[in-house]
Amino acid sequence: MNTFIEITGLTQELLIFLAIDIAIAIVLLGAMRFISGLSAQVNSTDELAKEDNFAFGISVAGSVAALGIVLTGAITGENADSYLMEAVGMASYGIFGLILIKVGRVFHDRFALNKIDKNAQIKAQNITVGIVDASGAIATAIIIRAVLLWVYGLDINTFTAIAAGFIVSQAMLVLVTRIKERQYAANNQNASMQSAFAEGQIALAIRYAGQVISTALAVTAASHFLTYSPETLMINLVGWLVFGIIMTILVALLTSIAKRLVLMGINLVEEVDQQHNIGVACVEMAISISIALILTALMS
Repeated sequence: MNTFIEITGLTQELLIFLAIDIAIAIVLLGAMRFISGLSAQVNSTDELAKEDNFAFGISVAGSVAALGIVLTGAITGENADSYLMEAVGMASYGIFGLILIKVGRVFHDRFALNKIDKNAQIKAQNITVGIVDASGAIATAIIIRAVLLWVYGLDINTFTAIAAGFIVSQAMLVLVTRIKERQYAANNQNASMQSAFAEGQIALAIRYAGQVISTALAVTAASHFLTYSPETLMINLVGWLVFGIIMTILVALLTSIAKRLVLMGINLVEEVDQQHNIGVACVEMAISISIALILTALMS
């Protein structure tokens, strides 16, 4: 142990802090699976192992990944004043993040994808809806993580900021969903994108996943330009929303240009919307996320 400490430069106290954070993180990740089952009103073990419900598995995977993303925002690298405070802080952020992820799923169901019953579709093993559900959870988590890294302290202002960041994330997801619905309808004789999800068009879900995740990444760029202050919290959060909209438009424009170059000679509407080409949809998703990552890196 002493040799390990000497090599890594870690102290025994720091190792204990790390052990506390990891233990709490693992417990919360395990809890997420069972909470997903409760919210879907199913037995998670039966759905995953007996029914072999791939859609439910994808949905749970999205929730677990989302919680992992949120927890990386809770682990700042700075130790609390005591082991108890470290445990309380980690657990508080983690539980609050878990709650927001599940609330975000309900919000997404009722306002973004309000024309389909996601729970019923996932129970019916609709993989497309499982992908859509997972991508929404991950997008929400990306913004919550950015807010966690943006704020500091453990008081009512901190949790107010996190909750407000959550609202911003849901507003952006609804906005992007409506825009993509209009685009899909315009390209497919007024057909409904949500109906296409219900019909199991996996390629369309993959493209949508790239769009909502890239939007979330774009919104996080605001954290590099706005300074957290409890006194100007609401002004800053309005700034998050406005900056997020501007960044989303910029990412959409750059992504459109990149797609024209990378997928030159390919009719995306025909391949993805009509022929359900999963390969082309995966490339679209990769381009969307890559452009958002590059742009946010440049902004930082």
